[in-house]
Amino acid sequence: LVVSRGKMNKDAQMRATINQKLIETGERERLKELLRAKLIECGWKDQLKNDFYPQRL
Repeated sequence: LVVSRGKMNKDAQMRATINQKLIETGERERLKELLRAKLIECGWKDQLKNDFYPQRL
């Protein structure tokens, strides 16, 4: 799959624009906090710890 340099630049520019708007409106921080809360709620952090640091017998 070949992607033109112009398309890559346009995509990067679009991502930067969206990110800037999210930061300006405070929505980025709100979404981060929502994601953090949902991950904690489902036990993701504990599962990750168990995967990397299994209990020793």
